Amino acid sequence: MTVYSVDVEIRAPVEPTEVTDRVADAVRELFPNAELREEPGELVGEAHSLDHFSQRLREQAILDTARNTFEDTLEGDTFTFRLKKQAAFVGTVNFAVGSEGELGDIFVEVTVRDPDPETFVEYVAPPTEDGVPLDELAEEAARDPTRDRD
Repeated sequence: MTVYSVDVEIRAPVEPTEVTDRVADAVRELFPNAELREEPGELVGEAHSLDHFSQRLREQAILDTARNTFEDTLEGDTFTFRLKKQAAFVGTVNFAVGSEGELGDIFVEVTVRDPDPETFVEYVAPPTEDGVPLDELAEEAARDPTRDRD
């Protein structure tokens, strides 16, 4: 099993009309292991895993969207993405595109230390076929080689 070394920085604006604890709850819905601290006008979090986030991507069947988002922003050992804060309140991953939402978006920056960013992206959001991760298809085929997926 590969051990991944990553630093995840999470920034979420706290608007004057919002309760800081509620914004913290939204962040923790997607990043439950994040250590959060309050800074002027925002919450800043740090985590070292995207396992829970990856599970949400699988549950929502948006692995391809996530992988494309990560790959599109990959620069060196870092990739970034924005999430809709309102969706995060209910534990839903919704990538933000275009201008920021009314409540502001959650900004996430992931720096991969080991092994390499491309391998980590495939771990968090593996390639799929018809929405099913290829690694799961391979495991299924190994268990039942007579099964035809067509």
